[in-house]
Amino acid sequence: MIKIGIDPGKSGGIAWRIGNSDLAAVSMPETVHDLCSLLMQIAGEGEETNVYLEEVGGYVGGAGAPGSSMFNFGKNYGEILGVCAAYGLPVHLVRPQKWQKALSLGTSTGMSKTEWKNKLKAKAQQLFPATKLTLSTADAALIHYAAAEGLVK
Repeated sequence: MIKIGIDPGKSGGIAWRIGNSDLAAVSMPETVHDLCSLLMQIAGEGEETNVYLEEVGGYVGGAGAPGSSMFNFGKNYGEILGVCAAYGLPVHLVRPQKWQKALSLGTSTGMSKTEWKNKLKAKAQQLFPATKLTLSTADAALIHYAAAEGLVK
């Protein structure tokens, strides 16, 4: 079974593994067409495919976050759900707190956003040393790992 981990943010990513291959991870495709192509390429390997999508709310935090940022974030999230539905890919929504707790990552309390993201990237790189991971792909890799290990459903 192929399990795809997706961090749906514009600066998010997609991570998957086919068979015993190394983890593959890419930044979020720029267009919905590119997203379709990528998901169909992964799912086209002939195995049952499940998507583990980080479940997010509508709030984009941070000072000065305009409504347009929240709209674009929701648009991207909806496009992912729509593409998966159109291609018959089952989607499992996973709250960030759930996959982070399953991996014993603690919380970001007392850390800057940069420190927290670097901690997540370090954990992902520890789990997948053969894969070049970035801040954009680390969360997707961790979501994939939590799903592949049966830590989230």
